Amino acid sequence: MGKTLFDKIWENHVVKHIPEGPDVLYVDRHLVHEVTSPQAFSALRTRGLKVFRPDRTFATCDHNVPTLGQDKPIEDPVSAKAVAQLAENTAENGVRYFPLGDPGNGIVHVIGPERGIVLCGQTVVCGDSHTATHGAFGNIAFGIGTSEVEMVLATQCLMQTKPRQTRITVNGKLRSNVTPKDVILYIISKLGTDGCTGSFVEYAGEVFRDMSMEGRMTVCNMSIEMGARGGIVAPDATTFDYIRGRQFAPAGEEFEKAVAGWSHLNTDIDAVFDTEYSFDAADIAPMVTYGTNPGMGVAIDGVIPDNAAGCDEATFSKALEYMGFRKGEPMLGKKVDYVFVGSCTNGRIEDFRAFAKAVAGRRKCDDVTVWLVPGSKEVEAKIEAEGIGDRLRSCGFEIRQPGCSACLAMNADKIPEGKYAVSTSNRNFEGRQGYGARTILAGTLVAAEAAVTGKIGMPAK
Repeated sequence: MGKTLFDKIWENHVVKHIPEGPDVLYVDRHLVHEVTSPQAFSALRTRGLKVFRPDRTFATCDHNVPTLGQDKPIEDPVSAKAVAQLAENTAENGVRYFPLGDPGNGIVHVIGPERGIVLCGQTVVCGDSHTATHGAFGNIAFGIGTSEVEMVLATQCLMQTKPRQTRITVNGKLRSNVTPKDVILYIISKLGTDGCTGSFVEYAGEVFRDMSMEGRMTVCNMSIEMGARGGIVAPDATTFDYIRGRQFAPAGEEFEKAVAGWSHLNTDIDAVFDTEYSFDAADIAPMVTYGTNPGMGVAIDGVIPDNAAGCDEATFSKALEYMGFRKGEPMLGKKVDYVFVGSCTNGRIEDFRAFAKAVAGRRKCDDVTVWLVPGSKEVEAKIEAEGIGDRLRSCGFEIRQPGCSACLAMNADKIPEGKYAVSTSNRNFEGRQGYGARTILAGTLVAAEAAVTGKIGMPAK
């Protein structure tokens, strides 16, 4: 029997197999931010330890940071303390840190790839659930808890039980107004939020081969929203072209040697997965969510169904009550109060290029508050260098500064109670974007349409 891509990477990183127990797995890259690391660093200090491999550890502040006035002290004392602690802990341990305002600063899952920190065939961990993003590079990438953060800081290893494996294949050609975000929202709507629980998902087929790296990152980012441990895409020329020339990537002859090795990272033709799913690209339309988990999604021109995959009636009814929606209602035309474009799901330069193109020649709706938040300083710089910022400002939009922003309401960017927000982020749980906030997840093109019309509308083809 052949091996999957996941098998090959896993086996290459097993330091020790514990009989009838987990594997001790070596970690190539450990990404750190200010939320889950303070306790881990404190525990190291108590035990008289330092970070074992500071050269494999990279840190940034993103969750607690404001997206306006980053040149001034952080006003919220809790956030200010968390960011200050990260600076102290990384300095004490010799860890590379990208502080607020640094050209390398940004959301941890945006800067990892764009700095060339994350390459191919690696194991990548972070104390953040959306670490799955980095699987787009052909990596085993997953989120870990605070105690596990401590373990990796101390040993550069982690004990893990090898998960089951699922392959999701999507063939055909997508419609021109369908984005990678729509693809993953469609898949989750079909499988439910527990459809891949405990499994690692490989994405295969024409649709993923044709996607940009930014698109693949969006898809892998949301793998955990259907219960998966992570997602993975086999690296190819698109991957290698993206990595070439980045700050921490190998260069010259070393890069060519690396590519030669990475080119063998694929699933054998006779490999067997625990579960397989197949979808047709022609069936995928622009998507929106109507409930309080990412599995409650529907085609934008559809109606709210009688139930969602894997959802019981009580949970479904409670979600509709929270959102103020009813079964059978159309999503088209629903009023929107806020639009948020950003997060580790859709905060890359490709997203802002698409948004600017979609709103070209139209002005921001006066009744809608729009937060356009780049995922990193590099994205922010490209927005200005390419003239996107000037074009958007001429249409009434404001570009904010990098950070997680309204994705999770751990900073000043909160959606008010009862208000509706079209959000390009990854979760629509109750209170995720602020107490009582009502979140409608969507892709960048749907968000652009909402920003200029003040309602849910079909993006142009």
